[in-house]
Amino acid sequence: MLDRRTLLTGSAALAALGAQYWFGKEIAMATTVEAEVQKPDAEWRKLLTPAQYDVLRKHGTERPGSSPLNQEKRKGTFACAGCDLPLFSSDTKYESNTGWPSFYQPLPNAVGTTVDKSLFMTRTEVHCRRCAGHLGHVFDDGPKPTGLRYCMNGVALKFTPASPAAT
Repeated sequence: MLDRRTLLTGSAALAALGAQYWFGKEIAMATTVEAEVQKPDAEWRKLLTPAQYDVLRKHGTERPGSSPLNQEKRKGTFACAGCDLPLFSSDTKYESNTGWPSFYQPLPNAVGTTVDKSLFMTRTEVHCRRCAGHLGHVFDDGPKPTGLRYCMNGVALKFTPASPAAT
């Protein structure tokens, strides 16, 4: 049975999620990351599209199903849109039916994680190891062999197809 407290708590959580989803509002992360590649904010704004800036620098989230990378099936590498660091091999990409590109494993020494306590929950944020750009989150409901689902914002990634000789 729903009581008033449960209804109000649920409504507040949905309102916060809706604000971030629809309006791209930044919600502060619990920790910060020291980046190897550092640029002034004005330089990031010039380098990135507004959508990339919102996700990579302000921890935004793209709308589910909006990334062309969801349909990307070719062999290749997914790199950080901010600093070009290779992050994921196409060999680890899979269809999670979440609306975002998903992988079960990053490349070695490619990503870092922090605690994200936004939206009234605790999640594990995934960021680029080199520029600390926000990529998405990792969950423990993925496929074998890792059991992990790296749920990434496609706008935070660039895809480079493998050369024909490599396939």
